[in-house]
Amino acid sequence: MNAARLKSTAGRAFARALLPSLLLGLSTTALAAQTTRYLALVDGGKQAGHQIVNVADDGTTTVDYIFKDNGRGPELKETYTLGKDGTYQTYTVQGTSTFGAKVDESFKREGAQASWKSLADSGQIKLDGAGLYSPLGGTPAGVSVMINALNQRSDGKLPLLPVGTLSMSKLAQAQVNRDGKTQTVELVALSGQGFSPSFAWVTTGANPRLFAFIFPGYLQLIEEGWQGNAAALEAQQKTAEGKLLVDLRKQLGHSFAGTTLLRDVRVFDSEHAKLGAATDVVIADGKIVSVGKAGKDVKAARVVDGGGKVLMPGLFDMHGHVSRWDGGLNIAAGVTTVRDMGNDNATLQQMIAEGEDGTLILPRVVPAGFIEGESKYSARNGFVIKNLDEARKAVDWYSDHGYPQIKIYNSFPKDVLRDTVAYAHGKGMRVSGHVPAFLRAQDVADQGFDEIQHINQLMLNFFVDDKTDTRTLQRFYLVADKTADLDFDSKPVQDFIATLAKKQIAIDPTLATFEFLHQRNGELSPIVAGIEGHLPPDVQRLRRSAEMDIPDDATAARYNKSYDKMVEFVGRAYKAGVPLLAGTDEVPGFTLQHELALYVRAGLTPSQALQVATWNAAKVARVIDDRGSVTPGKRSDLILIDGDPTTDIGDIRKVSLVLRGDTAFYPNELYQALGVKAFAAPAKVTAAK
Repeated sequence: MNAARLKSTAGRAFARALLPSLLLGLSTTALAAQTTRYLALVDGGKQAGHQIVNVADDGTTTVDYIFKDNGRGPELKETYTLGKDGTYQTYTVQGTSTFGAKVDESFKREGAQASWKSLADSGQIKLDGAGLYSPLGGTPAGVSVMINALNQRSDGKLPLLPVGTLSMSKLAQAQVNRDGKTQTVELVALSGQGFSPSFAWVTTGANPRLFAFIFPGYLQLIEEGWQGNAAALEAQQKTAEGKLLVDLRKQLGHSFAGTTLLRDVRVFDSEHAKLGAATDVVIADGKIVSVGKAGKDVKAARVVDGGGKVLMPGLFDMHGHVSRWDGGLNIAAGVTTVRDMGNDNATLQQMIAEGEDGTLILPRVVPAGFIEGESKYSARNGFVIKNLDEARKAVDWYSDHGYPQIKIYNSFPKDVLRDTVAYAHGKGMRVSGHVPAFLRAQDVADQGFDEIQHINQLMLNFFVDDKTDTRTLQRFYLVADKTADLDFDSKPVQDFIATLAKKQIAIDPTLATFEFLHQRNGELSPIVAGIEGHLPPDVQRLRRSAEMDIPDDATAARYNKSYDKMVEFVGRAYKAGVPLLAGTDEVPGFTLQHELALYVRAGLTPSQALQVATWNAAKVARVIDDRGSVTPGKRSDLILIDGDPTTDIGDIRKVSLVLRGDTAFYPNELYQALGVKAFAAPAKVTAAK
């Protein structure tokens, strides 16, 4: 399973629920002799699912996989047989995806002829040799198939179907123990799928299999009985991944120590949303020194030939869930600051330190402290609390660690909400979040929220009552179905928008993320539509899979209308004076670029959309004195655009140079490392004579 798909196509988490009691009651000894059982653990050991792999006497393998976190998650049943070369001879998978879309996929090979069919695509190909089918809806059990098929290849490379090439490198070994037994497992990196490697712990010997699949800070899928080793394996994996990332940072980060002259650039005035005439900008050791025509007496170590390109402050992604592998996509897209809206606290603290130490390609991070209430639907990020005392202790921890705000989540107990908000405000912190279950957006606005996340949380205000449990998938299906008929000129909608504007309650709609509400199987995700030729072929294929269950054309038309109205709502709110923030909660970089395009579609000018992602974001993140504009004294977090995004918002993709303080990155180099075709040539930089 691709790690990016796991965390959400990058950044959503799967959901949590209790396993059926029947499955919980089964023991390994009660199952067939060739059964391997895995536990899916979150939050330091709480069970959130399982994977049961059974190999029958005839070699047929069946997999039962379920993972539930935050009220959502996949349920899959997989069946396959293997050929002599270790690749799939036959393969099927059925079930439901994270957000309830149906999964029904099959593959078969007969001699040299291979064919496949999913709900998103179908095809056939004639093979000359080995080829491993790469399922759209597969389970982590596929790792066992990958490593055994790769072990039979003398060149260490395995062709993937329909496209791609898989390779594997071994990074580390570990000894694991249970009940007096010891075995050796290896950490491998699998490359050739998605933007970054996937990591897995595998057994050693003649027929290795998946032992553990770990997403640090989030998920541990590990063989049952061996879960006591999960924390140590995660720590060792983080160290091994860190070495790879340090090497990548050394290769792709270029020192701009000393003085740099950016000559002949048009500076975007983010405070006033205006583009200026060509001028010069001087930076030194990570700070902006001057903006204005530079004389011949400027002694610079290097000169950037702007050639009339647009120089902007780096973009802000105000809704990320940072991982160590996100940095390349973010920086290449000109994102130099990300507000993290929920993460494992220890993992996030480590990443922030690595980014500031210069050992990791990572935007600057503004953290939001995640606080959830205890329930069977709880998301297990940050602190999970039961009462006001625990909520206050969570706020104290975040305040002591310099977090400027907290984020309230779905299961937060509503009876302590008002007091928690007041306590955080007393600490000088902002409060944002989802709308807790059995409340409406109007309620959290009345109780002091400074900001509300996601367009669905806003729209649910008009469709729920105090008995609607929005921790289930209803929080998506209700807005997809009902927004189409919502009258935005009605008094309830107008009053709600007026409340947000009067109280200056910001909205973080993540519109681009919610394109999944109407995307159907076979349709390319609007996030990457029009730029698919720049993406790796396997990513293009993945982005044609639906996430919602849309059974017919009539439902599709309704969901499309609902989505169009959500875009309209954001435009109306902005024009009414509601503060707007641009965030993603999806695949980094590309999603923010599409988010800004959606704001233009909603009625903002391109310059206003750029202002939202720079000046306005910096104010809300409380870093306006440090970044967010091209102003002397601020950090030189800057991007150079080979185009004019103030007239064509699509030009925001054409980043030719990114400065993060005194380190420069060339997006074409970053994209090449990620398998992406660049959008612009690198800026011309020459050493001063």
